[in-house]
Amino acid sequence: MATGSGDGEGNAAGASWRLIGPASELSKKRCRLMYSSLGYDSDVCLFFVKGEFFAMDARCSHSGGPLCEGDIEEADGVLQVFCPWHDYDFDLRTGKSATSLQQQVYEVKLEDGNVFVKHANHLSLLPFPADQRH
Repeated sequence: MATGSGDGEGNAAGASWRLIGPASELSKKRCRLMYSSLGYDSDVCLFFVKGEFFAMDARCSHSGGPLCEGDIEEADGVLQVFCPWHDYDFDLRTGKSATSLQQQVYEVKLEDGNVFVKHANHLSLLPFPADQRH
């Protein structure tokens, strides 16, 4: 399986590889919300499309729509997610939109059957208790 990657500020100094879970389990759903220890605005979507994992900020950069609920389509070899609120499109690999908006993307790697996302904050498939958010 190949992995999607990103080159935005989420990969700047301070980012670490965060263990998300086993690829065999994570590949069963097209999108999973990963909760950030910083809270709602820092959550990340983990997409699994055509045998690849991709990660990007979970809230649309236009007006905060939930990208995990968006449709995923391929056009001219480009995999895109469409925000369910206003239909803005974002390339799963680069985060770029035809509308000139930019969505933050994050590197993803597979190692020993596990999925890792490079991110500055702790990520979890379960919400963090309020007293554990930083």
